[in-house]
Amino acid sequence: MNTENPLLHKFDKAPFSQIKNEHFKPAILQGIEEAKSEIEAITSQKDHPNFTNTIEALEFSGEHLDLVTSIFFNLNSAETNDEIQKIAQEVSPLLSDFKNDIILNKELFKRVKAVYDKKEELELSTEQEMLLDQKYKAFTRNGANLSEDKKKRLREIDKQLSSLSLKFGENVLAETNRFELLITDEKDLEGLPNAVKEEAKETAEAKQKEGWIFTMEYPSYIPFMKYSANRILRKKMALAFGAKGFHNDDLDNQQNVLDIANYRFERANLLGYKTHADFVLEERMAETPEKVKDFLEELLAKSKPAAIAEYEELATYAKELDGISTLEKWDAAYYGEKLKQKKFDLDDEKLKPYFQLENVISGVFQVANKLYDLNFEEIQNVDKYHEDVKTYNVTDTAGKNIALFYADFHPRPGKRDGAWMTVYRSQKIKDGVNNRPHISIVCNFTKPSKSTPSLLTFNEVTTLFHEFGHALHGMLANTTYPSLSGTSVFWDFVELPSQVLENWCYQKEALELFAKHYKTGEIIPLELIEKIKKAANFHEGMATIRQISFGKLDMSWHSIDPTNVSNVKVHEEKAFEDTKLYPEVKENCMSTAFSHIFQGGYSAGYYSYKWAEVLDADTFEYFESEGIFSKEIALKFKENILSKGGTEHPMTLYKRFRGKEPRPDALLKRAGLLKE
Repeated sequence: MNTENPLLHKFDKAPFSQIKNEHFKPAILQGIEEAKSEIEAITSQKDHPNFTNTIEALEFSGEHLDLVTSIFFNLNSAETNDEIQKIAQEVSPLLSDFKNDIILNKELFKRVKAVYDKKEELELSTEQEMLLDQKYKAFTRNGANLSEDKKKRLREIDKQLSSLSLKFGENVLAETNRFELLITDEKDLEGLPNAVKEEAKETAEAKQKEGWIFTMEYPSYIPFMKYSANRILRKKMALAFGAKGFHNDDLDNQQNVLDIANYRFERANLLGYKTHADFVLEERMAETPEKVKDFLEELLAKSKPAAIAEYEELATYAKELDGISTLEKWDAAYYGEKLKQKKFDLDDEKLKPYFQLENVISGVFQVANKLYDLNFEEIQNVDKYHEDVKTYNVTDTAGKNIALFYADFHPRPGKRDGAWMTVYRSQKIKDGVNNRPHISIVCNFTKPSKSTPSLLTFNEVTTLFHEFGHALHGMLANTTYPSLSGTSVFWDFVELPSQVLENWCYQKEALELFAKHYKTGEIIPLELIEKIKKAANFHEGMATIRQISFGKLDMSWHSIDPTNVSNVKVHEEKAFEDTKLYPEVKENCMSTAFSHIFQGGYSAGYYSYKWAEVLDADTFEYFESEGIFSKEIALKFKENILSKGGTEHPMTLYKRFRGKEPRPDALLKRAGLLKE
């Protein structure tokens, strides 16, 4: 039986086609046992602790377990089913226990501390110093100095948190999949573009129903809210979308939110921190909750006047156009799109023909080639977990292997919402060999229909560039240690490579590489490029306020003592007070579907999107000063940011690249919130 399980043996690339669901748990259990043996070998040796026999040995322990769990949890996000979700609930507490077995291992900590205490004498490289620091903190920040009863409680909390975050995500996905809006009267499709109607028709046919079906998946939901002239149906869609996990039923997330917030708070207290945010931010550029709050308040003060003016203009426009007396949330995208068309004569339906998915992929590859001398060749001889997945071999100009790249672009019932970059194998240098990374991006873009290829909205184009920016951070990694490689950086630094790449989507030089009409091959006209640039700041005040509101909601859960919070909705309304523009919708709740902070890794970290925007605006200003395809600036960015991972403090790396600290002015200027 064991010989049939490919995950029990060493493998180079993920053997997706050979994996059955029942293979995962035995492979994870074996991986845990192997890793425990490796830890035992470290603690039982007679030699005095040193950097090589303790810190490096610890770093390279559990490698096979890491490979297996990365495959499993990536599939649980991109191609899940009931069986995988059940296995996730079974193995997550086991992995949590194993992590705690390491962190709370007294003999292991004693050895790590012995090396740490004499670090001044060791003549370590900068990267080795960082690894030692991170390993030591992994123990002290996770309970190594606690009494036995407190260590026991920490284990219980970590198991609960592991299970709760999984359940939270499962509920959101189930809510997304169970809703559908079936339209049988063609009159109710007024305003919707033909491609959107065709996709809805095909969705209905696939479900063997007459009519048109719209769902919560982004490529269905967003165009419906943007173009549907039927206000009643827009409201129905918006209420359903905004009430995920908020129905007081078996998929309700209110108690999960409260439990997660309380367990995180208790955990932080156990470790000697005032709140979860204090614990998290100690290892961030922002450093403290106070700095994050000040940062958000400063941005709010500068963007709120613009946001209020934009909202009032939109409300007046909707009233003049259709007699709308009160502008509601389900009116925002619809009238926003109409006003944008009126002001700039620009809408996605005019742009989409120039953004065929295959051309945009080619475009982002060409940008990477011009900046970093990378070549991408699609290959068919690599296992995939779904037929939609594309695989590429990435090389440099000398033909040297740089990375294996997976790309998964379209929605499916087993895939969670949104877009993300992930890693199947981290880059590392071991035994003199530079093991190159296996990187993946996962998106939910408009599918091709029977008559039309996949044509992206401009927002989807920037999303592809964003995730590809993360992918470059992973692909170009060049560090010794995997835990410091690629995107393993401070959380408020990780969005710099992704967000900066979005800037190329607005540049004539870049657009002309790939923005070609899918029927005629015509390059996107200059007048459309100008319109894209002019419209870039449309409703930027409201967009900024929205991001700030998410950051404030995140901090409201994680920078307080949440033990007295009993009503999720009431708490959320209070957090949104200063950023509220639209009338409150009592049926909706954001916290119950806020996967970034309750399932993903963004707790006490959502502010980092805006934080990284300051870095990215400053970075792109530097590129523009020398030309957007400047090899000199690109090389500096690659050598000081993309290849360095978390080997040094991010501000040290940034200043080495830029020559100075970043200025918020570049962001405010770009957003049109600060006049030059």
